[in-house]
Amino acid sequence: MKKRKMYKQIQAFKRQGYSRNEIASELDINPRTAAKYYKMDEREYRAYRQQHMFRDKVFEEYEKDILEVYKENEFQRLNMAAVYDYLEERYGVLPANEQTLRNYIDYLIQTDKLRLAEKIRLYRKVPELAFGRQMQLDFGQYRFGSGVKLYIFAALLSASRYKYVIFQGHPFRTKEVIHHLLNCFLYFGGVPEEMVIDQDNLMVVSENAGDIIFTEDFKYFIQEQEIRMYVCRAADPESKGKIESLIKYVKRNFLAIRDFKSVEEANESLSTWLRRRANGKISQATRQIPALLIEYEREKLRPVRNSIFRKDSLLGREERNANDKAYISVDACMYQLPLKYRNRTVEIYVTKQKLFAFDLYTGEEILSYELSPIPGKIISKREYRREKEKTAQELKAIVSDMFEGESWKRFTTRNFKRFQRYVRDQCLEAKRYFMGKEIELEVLEQALRYCLENETLSFSNLNDTYAYFKRESKASNDSFQQPQTLEWKSQALYEPLNVSKRSLSLYKELITKRERQHESL
Repeated sequence: MKKRKMYKQIQAFKRQGYSRNEIASELDINPRTAAKYYKMDEREYRAYRQQHMFRDKVFEEYEKDILEVYKENEFQRLNMAAVYDYLEERYGVLPANEQTLRNYIDYLIQTDKLRLAEKIRLYRKVPELAFGRQMQLDFGQYRFGSGVKLYIFAALLSASRYKYVIFQGHPFRTKEVIHHLLNCFLYFGGVPEEMVIDQDNLMVVSENAGDIIFTEDFKYFIQEQEIRMYVCRAADPESKGKIESLIKYVKRNFLAIRDFKSVEEANESLSTWLRRRANGKISQATRQIPALLIEYEREKLRPVRNSIFRKDSLLGREERNANDKAYISVDACMYQLPLKYRNRTVEIYVTKQKLFAFDLYTGEEILSYELSPIPGKIISKREYRREKEKTAQELKAIVSDMFEGESWKRFTTRNFKRFQRYVRDQCLEAKRYFMGKEIELEVLEQALRYCLENETLSFSNLNDTYAYFKRESKASNDSFQQPQTLEWKSQALYEPLNVSKRSLSLYKELITKRERQHESL
């Protein structure tokens, strides 16, 4: 059916004296079409238009489904793309495009087969922002007729209108919001400069006249990721109108015309809908496809950082080899692992402020360190040097049996009693100082008696005392053997010397002569 505009043009040319063929040539239309409208007056054209207005009814076979969708939504006006998407998902390839469906629904409305209950709300348009500048975040809820209730997490990049939505079956907790945000950043391919939220108690404790106080975990997260926050004031929906529209779009376009029995089923269908519809079709706001614009926006987004809230995920981990002293190197610093990880490979996860190490095979966390800002520093913890695979009783038994003798037994017994809280550390020191080394038992006995008498009962003191008595013993042995060695050398290497002797009279003569010289002067 030709539009009313064509009829008016043909009638205008007719009044100017153009023939039918001349009109067909001027408008570049079929001469038969020009002849048909040329001879119609306005009364005939109105009757003709009314008769042929809705002759294209390729969607007539879907009329029952269309009416059922509007009924379930209480006859609210639906996004035409949502209805088309629903039919497309249910029946596959459709016989016509969205505009044809729009015409058919207009036919249902004008013939009173479909009556809508409309409420109009006015919004103020917010200026568009640059790529990478802002992301808006909001939450929602929806309950199906089956009784399943979904809690909605929705995020949107303001410039490209690229969308991310996920459902869960229970109210959000702060750490769950952070987890969804990290997934959202990975989905977007980066982190924006600013995030717009409302005063949700999952993230904000109070506004305090502009001095925003965030919850503890969320404050740590935004500092870790270096995100600037914009918190909307109460009763100020225009500041985040884009994300509020997305929540409504999800409810009306996706949820309203579907029913799910579980959250998992809903999320599976949602991911397809996001790719095909929400991000794959032209946005009414930008007149462009978000899935294409995101490629430009990703160039402006900051890379996603590892987060302490995602340390248990395999994403972001890397393998690292420990040396023979169980140290691993991270950013020019050395961090010690438990001794059993010497010469083994572990997984590490590095955030802005912390280092986490994980067992390569079990995936369990081994330890964590605060990252050192000083390059070249060697960092360790006393408890990581302990042999945790052995119990304290096993270590005490090993140390007690290292030497025989009453003094050693008395010393170890008193040591374990004196250092009850540090018995494991004392046992490790005993093994380090005395196990597997050549120990002079007589010197050790002397050191043991001295430490017992003077109440210096740590193995470190015993080691120092042993070293002292060992030096003294060696010096004493050296001084005792030295004269014998010299005597042997004098007898074996040198002949006896003959020393001449002078008379005392010679010395008296020299003295007398010197006195006479002084008198003459």
